[in-house]
Amino acid sequence: MNLTLQVWRQKSRDAEGRFVEYKAENISPDASFLEMLDVVNERLIEKGEEPIHFEHDCREGICGSCGMMINGTAHGPMAGTATCQLHMRHFKDGDVVEVEPWRARAFPVIKDLIVDRSPLDKIIQAGGFISVNTGAAVEANTIPIAKQTQELSMDAAECIQCGACVAQCPNGAGQLFTAAKVSHLGLLPQGQPERYERVVKMVEVMESYFGSCTLFRECEAVCPKEIPVTFIARMNRDYLAAKCKSR
Repeated sequence: MNLTLQVWRQKSRDAEGRFVEYKAENISPDASFLEMLDVVNERLIEKGEEPIHFEHDCREGICGSCGMMINGTAHGPMAGTATCQLHMRHFKDGDVVEVEPWRARAFPVIKDLIVDRSPLDKIIQAGGFISVNTGAAVEANTIPIAKQTQELSMDAAECIQCGACVAQCPNGAGQLFTAAKVSHLGLLPQGQPERYERVVKMVEVMESYFGSCTLFRECEAVCPKEIPVTFIARMNRDYLAAKCKSR
Protein backbone atom coordinates (compact mmCIF):
# COMPACT_ATOMS: atom_id res chain seq x y z
CA MET A 1 0.00 0.00 0.00
CA ASN A 2 1.05 3.56 -0.69
CA LEU A 3 -0.43 6.39 1.35
CA THR A 4 0.09 10.10 1.83
CA LEU A 5 0.27 11.23 5.45
CA GLN A 6 -0.51 14.71 6.70
CA VAL A 7 1.13 14.65 10.14
CA TRP A 8 1.01 17.36 12.80
CA ARG A 9 4.55 18.42 13.76
CA GLN A 10 5.14 20.64 16.79
CA LYS A 11 8.53 20.92 18.50
CA SER A 12 7.28 21.93 21.94
CA ARG A 13 4.29 23.22 23.92
CA ASP A 14 5.02 26.81 22.99
CA ALA A 15 6.09 26.23 19.39
CA GLU A 16 3.78 26.81 16.46
CA GLY A 17 2.72 23.53 14.86
CA ARG A 18 1.84 22.64 11.29
CA PHE A 19 0.94 19.70 9.10
CA VAL A 20 3.80 18.11 7.17
CA GLU A 21 3.32 15.69 4.28
CA TYR A 22 5.05 12.31 4.24
CA LYS A 23 4.85 9.36 1.87
CA ALA A 24 4.18 5.96 3.41
CA GLU A 25 5.17 3.57 0.63
CA ASN A 26 5.10 -0.23 0.35
CA ILE A 27 3.19 -0.64 3.60
CA SER A 28 1.83 -4.09 4.40
CA PRO A 29 -1.97 -4.18 4.76
CA ASP A 30 -1.38 -6.38 7.83
CA ALA A 31 0.77 -3.75 9.56
CA SER A 32 -0.75 -1.83 12.46
CA PHE A 33 -1.04 1.94 12.26
CA LEU A 34 1.89 2.33 14.65
CA GLU A 35 4.00 -0.12 12.65
CA MET A 36 3.30 2.01 9.59
CA LEU A 37 4.56 5.07 11.49
CA ASP A 38 7.63 3.04 12.51
CA VAL A 39 8.40 2.41 8.83
CA VAL A 40 7.99 6.11 8.02
CA ASN A 41 10.27 7.03 10.95
CA GLU A 42 12.97 4.57 9.89
CA ARG A 43 13.07 6.21 6.48
CA LEU A 44 13.19 9.68 8.02
CA ILE A 45 16.10 8.66 10.26
CA GLU A 46 17.93 7.21 7.26
CA LYS A 47 17.64 10.62 5.58
CA GLY A 48 18.89 12.40 8.70
CA GLU A 49 15.50 13.92 9.52
CA GLU A 50 13.78 14.01 12.88
CA PRO A 51 11.27 11.16 13.33
CA ILE A 52 7.62 11.70 14.16
CA HIS A 53 7.16 11.58 17.92
CA PHE A 54 4.20 9.55 19.18
CA GLU A 55 3.44 7.79 22.43
CA HIS A 56 3.11 4.00 22.73
CA ASP A 57 3.84 1.16 25.10
CA CYS A 58 2.04 -2.19 25.07
CA ARG A 59 0.74 -2.06 21.48
CA GLU A 60 -1.94 -4.51 22.59
CA GLY A 61 -4.83 -2.13 23.25
CA ILE A 62 -4.23 -2.22 27.01
CA CYS A 63 -2.14 0.75 28.13
CA GLY A 64 -4.07 3.53 26.35
CA SER A 65 -0.99 5.59 25.48
CA CYS A 66 -1.21 5.33 21.68
CA GLY A 67 -4.15 7.65 21.09
CA MET A 68 -4.18 10.10 18.19
CA MET A 69 -6.72 11.63 15.83
CA ILE A 70 -6.86 9.87 12.46
CA ASN A 71 -8.88 11.66 9.79
CA GLY A 72 -10.65 13.59 12.54
CA THR A 73 -11.66 10.55 14.59
CA ALA A 74 -10.04 9.45 17.84
CA HIS A 75 -8.21 6.15 17.26
CA GLY A 76 -9.33 6.07 13.62
CA PRO A 77 -12.23 4.58 11.67
CA MET A 78 -12.74 1.24 13.44
CA ALA A 79 -15.11 1.14 16.42
CA GLY A 80 -13.86 -0.46 19.63
CA THR A 81 -10.24 -0.30 18.48
CA ALA A 82 -7.22 1.52 19.90
CA THR A 83 -4.75 3.08 17.44
CA CYS A 84 -2.18 0.34 18.05
CA GLN A 85 -4.75 -2.31 17.07
CA LEU A 86 -5.90 -0.49 13.93
CA HIS A 87 -4.57 -2.22 10.80
CA MET A 88 -3.74 -0.65 7.49
CA ARG A 89 -6.12 -2.96 5.61
CA HIS A 90 -8.90 -0.65 6.80
CA PHE A 91 -7.50 2.07 4.53
CA LYS A 92 -7.34 2.11 0.73
CA ASP A 93 -4.25 2.27 -1.44
CA GLY A 94 -3.62 5.92 -2.32
CA ASP A 95 -5.54 7.33 0.65
CA VAL A 96 -4.57 10.64 2.22
CA VAL A 97 -4.51 10.17 6.00
CA GLU A 98 -4.47 13.11 8.42
CA VAL A 99 -2.78 12.36 11.74
CA GLU A 100 -2.86 14.78 14.65
CA PRO A 101 -2.71 14.76 18.46
CA TRP A 102 -5.67 14.83 20.82
CA ARG A 103 -7.37 18.21 20.49
CA ALA A 104 -8.50 19.29 23.94
CA ARG A 105 -7.68 22.26 26.17
CA ALA A 106 -6.87 19.88 29.03
CA PHE A 107 -4.33 17.98 26.87
CA PRO A 108 -1.63 20.45 25.73
CA VAL A 109 0.71 19.15 23.06
CA ILE A 110 4.16 18.14 24.35
CA LYS A 111 5.65 17.28 20.97
CA ASP A 112 4.16 16.22 17.64
CA LEU A 113 1.49 13.62 18.47
CA ILE A 114 2.26 13.41 22.20
CA VAL A 115 0.02 15.28 24.64
CA ASP A 116 0.05 15.84 28.40
CA ARG A 117 -2.77 13.70 29.83
CA SER A 118 -1.86 14.28 33.47
CA PRO A 119 -5.32 15.74 34.32
CA LEU A 120 -6.63 12.17 34.04
CA ASP A 121 -4.07 11.13 36.66
CA LYS A 122 -5.25 13.98 38.90
CA ILE A 123 -8.77 12.56 38.84
CA ILE A 124 -7.49 9.12 39.87
CA GLN A 125 -5.37 10.65 42.64
CA ALA A 126 -8.46 12.41 43.99
CA GLY A 127 -10.34 9.21 44.74
CA GLY A 128 -9.79 6.37 42.30
CA PHE A 129 -8.68 3.96 44.99
CA ILE A 130 -9.84 2.11 48.10
CA SER A 131 -8.00 3.22 51.24
CA VAL A 132 -9.46 0.90 53.88
CA ASN A 133 -6.95 -1.21 55.77
CA THR A 134 -7.91 -4.82 55.02
CA GLY A 135 -4.99 -6.52 56.77
CA ALA A 136 -4.18 -9.97 55.42
CA ALA A 137 -5.86 -11.08 52.22
CA VAL A 138 -9.18 -12.81 52.78
CA GLU A 139 -10.73 -15.63 50.82
CA ALA A 140 -12.38 -14.08 47.76
CA ASN A 141 -15.56 -16.09 48.12
CA THR A 142 -16.29 -14.71 51.61
CA ILE A 143 -17.91 -11.66 49.99
CA PRO A 144 -20.49 -12.91 47.49
CA ILE A 145 -21.04 -10.50 44.60
CA ALA A 146 -23.87 -10.96 42.11
CA LYS A 147 -22.68 -11.91 38.63
CA GLN A 148 -24.48 -8.95 37.04
CA THR A 149 -22.73 -6.57 39.45
CA GLN A 150 -19.36 -8.16 38.79
CA GLU A 151 -19.76 -7.84 35.04
CA LEU A 152 -20.96 -4.24 35.23
CA SER A 153 -18.00 -3.30 37.42
CA MET A 154 -15.56 -5.00 35.06
CA ASP A 155 -17.16 -3.25 32.07
CA ALA A 156 -16.30 0.06 33.72
CA ALA A 157 -12.84 -1.14 34.76
CA GLU A 158 -11.98 -1.79 31.10
CA CYS A 159 -11.27 1.94 30.66
CA ILE A 160 -7.62 2.29 29.58
CA GLN A 161 -7.31 6.04 30.31
CA CYS A 162 -6.48 6.88 26.71
CA GLY A 163 -8.39 10.18 26.66
CA ALA A 164 -10.23 9.52 23.38
CA CYS A 165 -13.53 10.48 25.02
CA VAL A 166 -12.15 13.91 25.89
CA ALA A 167 -10.52 14.46 22.51
CA GLN A 168 -13.67 13.60 20.55
CA CYS A 169 -16.11 15.52 22.75
CA PRO A 170 -17.05 18.96 21.31
CA ASN A 171 -16.91 20.28 24.89
CA GLY A 172 -13.68 18.53 25.87
CA ALA A 173 -15.58 16.80 28.68
CA GLY A 174 -14.07 14.07 30.88
CA GLN A 175 -17.30 12.56 32.18
CA LEU A 176 -17.04 9.13 30.54
CA PHE A 177 -13.54 8.51 31.89
CA THR A 178 -14.45 9.75 35.37
CA ALA A 179 -17.71 7.81 35.41
CA ALA A 180 -15.92 4.59 34.51
CA LYS A 181 -13.38 5.07 37.29
CA VAL A 182 -16.05 6.02 39.82
CA SER A 183 -18.31 3.13 38.87
CA HIS A 184 -15.92 0.19 38.83
CA LEU A 185 -15.15 0.82 42.52
CA GLY A 186 -18.57 2.12 43.54
CA LEU A 187 -20.34 -1.01 42.34
CA LEU A 188 -18.29 -3.41 44.49
CA PRO A 189 -18.74 -4.01 48.24
CA GLN A 190 -15.13 -2.98 48.87
CA GLY A 191 -15.85 0.46 47.42
CA GLN A 192 -18.96 1.24 49.45
CA PRO A 193 -17.36 2.90 52.54
CA GLU A 194 -15.90 5.72 50.42
CA ARG A 195 -18.50 5.66 47.65
CA TYR A 196 -19.97 9.13 48.09
CA GLU A 197 -16.79 10.83 49.25
CA ARG A 198 -15.05 9.37 46.21
CA VAL A 199 -17.51 10.63 43.64
CA VAL A 200 -17.49 14.18 45.01
CA LYS A 201 -13.69 14.40 45.04
CA MET A 202 -13.26 12.94 41.55
CA VAL A 203 -16.02 15.00 39.96
CA GLU A 204 -14.73 18.25 41.45
CA VAL A 205 -11.22 17.63 40.11
CA MET A 206 -12.70 16.65 36.74
CA GLU A 207 -14.67 19.88 36.53
CA SER A 208 -11.56 21.94 37.23
CA TYR A 209 -9.88 20.61 34.07
CA PHE A 210 -12.55 19.54 31.60
CA GLY A 211 -15.66 20.91 29.94
CA SER A 212 -19.27 20.07 30.70
CA CYS A 213 -21.08 17.03 29.36
CA THR A 214 -24.09 17.78 27.13
CA LEU A 215 -24.53 14.17 25.98
CA PHE A 216 -23.35 14.40 22.39
CA ARG A 217 -22.30 10.75 22.98
CA GLU A 218 -19.21 11.22 20.81
CA CYS A 219 -17.24 9.79 23.75
CA GLU A 220 -19.16 6.52 23.64
CA ALA A 221 -18.72 6.27 19.86
CA VAL A 222 -14.91 6.40 19.93
CA CYS A 223 -14.14 4.60 23.20
CA PRO A 224 -11.86 1.67 22.29
CA LYS A 225 -13.46 -0.38 25.08
CA GLU A 226 -17.00 0.69 24.10
CA ILE A 227 -17.87 1.97 27.58
CA PRO A 228 -21.47 3.27 27.49
CA VAL A 229 -22.71 6.67 28.68
CA THR A 230 -25.02 4.92 31.16
CA PHE A 231 -22.07 5.07 33.56
CA ILE A 232 -22.26 8.88 33.37
CA ALA A 233 -25.89 8.71 34.53
CA ARG A 234 -24.83 6.46 37.42
CA MET A 235 -22.05 8.87 38.42
CA ASN A 236 -24.46 11.81 38.32
CA ARG A 237 -26.92 9.99 40.59
CA ASP A 238 -24.18 9.21 43.10
CA TYR A 239 -22.91 12.79 42.98
CA LEU A 240 -26.37 14.23 43.65
CA ALA A 241 -26.94 11.73 46.47
CA ALA A 242 -23.56 12.65 47.98
CA LYS A 243 -24.40 16.35 47.91
CA CYS A 244 -27.75 15.73 49.56
CA LYS A 245 -26.12 13.60 52.26
CA SER A 246 -23.59 16.35 52.97
CA ARG A 247 -26.43 18.76 53.77
